[in-house]
Amino acid sequence: MPGAALVESLSVGRILDHIGEPSTPPGISPCRDPPDWEETVEPVFLDEVVQPEPEYPADQTVSW
Repeated sequence: MPGAALVESLSVGRILDHIGEPSTPPGISPCRDPPDWEETVEPVFLDEVVQPEPEYPADQTVSW
């Protein structure tokens, strides 16, 4: 048998308490608002995004 699994909650709780670990799951955090993107990020328009021309010849022809 490669391994064992403890599935009885009472046994698992006792073991966790004995080794000093919490035997109950953590509480659920409260919801939060989404970030305010309008103030933190400026919009980028496609017309403003221009990539520089490469410094090497860009020959994409294939001769098979």
